[in-house]
Amino acid sequence: MSPREMRRMMKRMGLELQELSGVEQIIIVFDDGRKLIANSPIAYMIKGKDYTMLQAMGEFVEEKPEEREEELEISEEDAQLVASQTGVSIEEAKQALKATNGDIAQAIMFIEARKHKL
Repeated sequence: MSPREMRRMMKRMGLELQELSGVEQIIIVFDDGRKLIANSPIAYMIKGKDYTMLQAMGEFVEEKPEEREEELEISEEDAQLVASQTGVSIEEAKQALKATNGDIAQAIMFIEARKHKL
């Protein structure tokens, strides 16, 4: 089928095809942190009555998230303060501080919320 016939057929179906120029990169990000990346792809936008569809052609590369866990330094004073305010052990206070990125108020609320769930 020639490109001209294809455009006519799409028009009869109520679809509009538009090539997207100047596209440098397309990135699809998944909820688990994985990414599909295409550099310099050929991209088209197909518009219908109730939807828009994107079509990308090129070489896609999968990028997986780095699994690095930076160790957050929790001061002994912060842990003691959280422990004294909540009545938990120093170790539990440190875990709550790590879970809340060192935020004392959030750590206290985190521990209190866990207490009420039990």
